Amino acid sequence: MDRAGWYGIRCVFRWRHQDDALYEENVTVWRAASFDEAIAKAEAQAREYAEGADGRYLDFAQAYYIGAEDALAEGAEVFSLMRASDLGSGDYLTRYFDTGRERQNGFEDAGS
Repeated sequence: MDRAGWYGIRCVFRWRHQDDALYEENVTVWRAASFDEAIAKAEAQAREYAEGADGRYLDFAQAYYIGAEDALAEGAEVFSLMRASDLGSGDYLTRYFDTGRERQNGFEDAGS
């Protein structure tokens, strides 16, 4: 279904970092007429971003419809992903978000 408005698109990248691979998820916001158009815009930007920084876009994008033209405002939700899991809250966070190897405040953060 085509819906004009704002979309949040999450893309995943792989960067070379010393001997390890470093993965990045980023969310960008796009005005588009449909999910397909928003993803196409985000993927074009993702490829440029990765090539310009010696990385690789992993051809993985997820889209979230934010809303119509006036939906984007301070505090607006720009991406949401829901995942079913049998894990408890702490285990879930550790597995998917807090492994101890994240670099949350920029590319140069110390991490494991």
